[in-house]
Amino acid sequence: MPINAGTKTSRSSSNRAKPRSAPVRPDAGASEMQRMTVESPETLLGYYSQMVLIRSFEQRAAEMYTRAKIGGYCHLNLGEEATVVGLMAALEPRDYLFTTYREHGYALCRGIDSGRVMAELFGKSTGVSGGWGGSMHLFDTEARLLGGYGIVGGQIPPATGAALAIAYRSEPGPDAEAVMCLMGDGTTNIGAFHESLNLASIWHLPIVYVVINNGLGMGTTVQAASGEPELYKRGCSYRIPGVRVDGDDVVAVRDAAREALESARVDRQPRLLEAVSARLRGHSVVDPARYRSAQDVERAQELDPVANLRSKLLGEGVMDPTMAADVEAEAEAEVARAVAFAEGSPLPPVSELFAHSYATPVPNCPGNLPGESPFGSSLASSIAGAGK
Repeated sequence: MPINAGTKTSRSSSNRAKPRSAPVRPDAGASEMQRMTVESPETLLGYYSQMVLIRSFEQRAAEMYTRAKIGGYCHLNLGEEATVVGLMAALEPRDYLFTTYREHGYALCRGIDSGRVMAELFGKSTGVSGGWGGSMHLFDTEARLLGGYGIVGGQIPPATGAALAIAYRSEPGPDAEAVMCLMGDGTTNIGAFHESLNLASIWHLPIVYVVINNGLGMGTTVQAASGEPELYKRGCSYRIPGVRVDGDDVVAVRDAAREALESARVDRQPRLLEAVSARLRGHSVVDPARYRSAQDVERAQELDPVANLRSKLLGEGVMDPTMAADVEAEAEAEVARAVAFAEGSPLPPVSELFAHSYATPVPNCPGNLPGESPFGSSLASSIAGAGK
């Protein structure tokens, strides 16, 4: 069951959240099983297949990073698969998605070929961003995935601007476009979060802000960093309704996101959705996560959404062990093909090093490759000739 926040909050101490070791999840209990029983087996199997593909892709990405096939920063969706699939199941193809730098799974669920995603991680020219973005900057206008942002909260103002553009060019309604903007829990403390939510409220923008709360802003707990650690309440001062949902329940996440998007489309009422979902690894591939206790790690493993959904689908007879093995083998095979595609793809040519510095030509734009004269070839020749 999602937990709802009203549009008004009390400042009395009796209503303030008491410190907790981890965010409180809505109690799924029997309600989760009830939701699953009304879903078609095909739908549930489809969700499981997507979650398994994300898990396999991220595990292989971690392996490729340790083998120095992937450089730079690399952040994984391990443990957040149900949240990823649930959110993307609610998003329509016409909608726009702005993400954090932990976005591989979202790109896969938006229909971007796994080979193109892996090639981007490898920095290859066949990647979704032509090898220019790497792990943190996946971008595809056809899929309406507008980043991949490496700066914490950098995606929030552009996402709000996209929602403003939609509000200018179209009328509200069930078929209208909407924007979904993802962020981590630590992002709710920066200025751009509050400025953007305030504008979204007063301008009635069709946007849903989604906080993926894994309880840790890098290595700092939400309780230690936020005066209001129940993050779905953070929009109340802007009269933006908020909901907290169990991020390990793919159907609950989908339903909550659909309701929020419908409100954004039809009523032009922005929404704030908080999905509580623990990550299974450190903040990035190279983070050993020593700030987590053994109990925290064990609890995260118990909440593993992929393993738990597998058990539930087997228990309900939605799939049998052979079907489960087939799904997992298919995911492994697809990821193996993605790695082979990435390894066999060419690097971007050095001649295009400055090709995308600006969208349009700009005077004095840098264009010299390493070792070349900063004055240009003709001027350099003249100087060399004068010295003879």
